Amino acid sequence: MFDLGLFLLGLIVGSFLNVVIHRLPRGFSVVRPRSRCPACETPIPARLNVPVVSWILLRGRCAACGAPISPRYPAVEAATALLFVAAGRLDGPTLHLPFHLAFVATLIAVALIDLDFQIIPNELSIGGLVVGLLYAAIAGSLGDALVGAALGSGTLWGIGALYLAVRKVEGMGGGDVKLAAMLGAFLGWKGILLTIFFSSFVGAVAGVLIMRLRGSGGQTRVPFGTFLAPAAILVLFLGDPILEAYFRMLAG
Repeated sequence: MFDLGLFLLGLIVGSFLNVVIHRLPRGFSVVRPRSRCPACETPIPARLNVPVVSWILLRGRCAACGAPISPRYPAVEAATALLFVAAGRLDGPTLHLPFHLAFVATLIAVALIDLDFQIIPNELSIGGLVVGLLYAAIAGSLGDALVGAALGSGTLWGIGALYLAVRKVEGMGGGDVKLAAMLGAFLGWKGILLTIFFSSFVGAVAGVLIMRLRGSGGQTRVPFGTFLAPAAILVLFLGDPILEAYFRMLAG
């Protein structure tokens, strides 16, 4: 029942995240008006706005105009639900759980907004930083959170400054720096270093592939927040085992 409750909550939150992803970077209210078809703007009644189920029953099309609705909508809802269940398995019914649910939900929105618009809204990064520090204060790990926030933001700022000095173009946006501060607040200094390592590796590979496909000659912009966010979720769930295995390997 605990898993089922988290799964249903995740579906509802995922549906709301779709609204946030679509509206927040455009400067629209995420509360009003109610959800509507992006093609014909017909309001969607509650009976046709059931997460995942409605998309399947409508075969991925608007009931009013028949326009196709992106499969990303149910994918976000399903992914949020599954990650909520995973967070429940990680924390159980403890004080950590609501903060980790908020963390995961925020990062889903960050990853897709940065992918679509190449921006990370302050409402998510700065707001998340405040929540992360509050969580650390309650959990008794404020010192680690402050070090993690400073280390994360400082590392990305330093990389960006070095890139600018060498290439004479901006290589790291301010949104990425603020996001790294938020991640450090939640994950601590070890977690943020692991997050930066994973996201940098995957981001570098993706950047090379994009440049090859586009023939851009090394001049392409990669939305780094899209790699930071899933890397941070990975570290949340698997960071401790990964670090333990790494230190065992060094000791052996």
